[in-house]
Amino acid sequence: MKIPQIVSILFFLLSLQTARSQVLISLIFGEKLNSDAIEFGLEGGINLSDMGALDADKRLSTFNLGFYFDIRLKESWRLYTGVLVKSKLGTQNLSSADLALLGVEPLEEAGTYSQYINNFLVPALLKYQFPSRIYAEAGPQFGLRYKGWVQFDSDVDGTEARVRIDNKEALNVLEVGGVVGAGYKLRPGPAGMTLGIKYYQGFSNAVKGLSGSRNNALFLKFNVPIGAGKKAASAVKS
Repeated sequence: MKIPQIVSILFFLLSLQTARSQVLISLIFGEKLNSDAIEFGLEGGINLSDMGALDADKRLSTFNLGFYFDIRLKESWRLYTGVLVKSKLGTQNLSSADLALLGVEPLEEAGTYSQYINNFLVPALLKYQFPSRIYAEAGPQFGLRYKGWVQFDSDVDGTEARVRIDNKEALNVLEVGGVVGAGYKLRPGPAGMTLGIKYYQGFSNAVKGLSGSRNNALFLKFNVPIGAGKKAASAVKS
């Protein structure tokens, strides 16, 4: 598969807004996107994120889902890229001072506030695959913000309330950072699923005009190749 084809597919899937659509497209086209040089599949998991320059003292725990391309460069070296289409960064337990910095007026009721930032996250990682099926990876990651809000949650006398306060205009649209990670392929071969962990540190400010407001996150991920095993089995039969 040529690089322009990969880019076209990336932008097409980037436009999808739901995880259900993304999974469906991946299942339909997964076999066609896999080759001897490229492994395509779904990446999912959870991430624990935080944001600098704020008083918030609790990491935000969210699920993420996307697709990946693991491109063989030579021997044990790979280029790992793709898009986390459904992903969030942010932080929890915002203080009154944090709300002011984020451009949000506090509500009268007692409760907790959390900053959510929906991003398309695009890694470009250099990956080394050891013979033991362990791998290590590192490189830049780019983010494109498409939503942002402060979420208010309260529970008073058994009555729960949740309010979303849009503040995406207070957030920068683009961000860039670095990723380091490691993982293990559960079994050899193209159909082998992978467990991994990676840490992301933002280099740019997430909040406009607020120095040090850089996102960071710990990702626990699970990679599932789509169509690779079927293609390999067909090749053996032929």
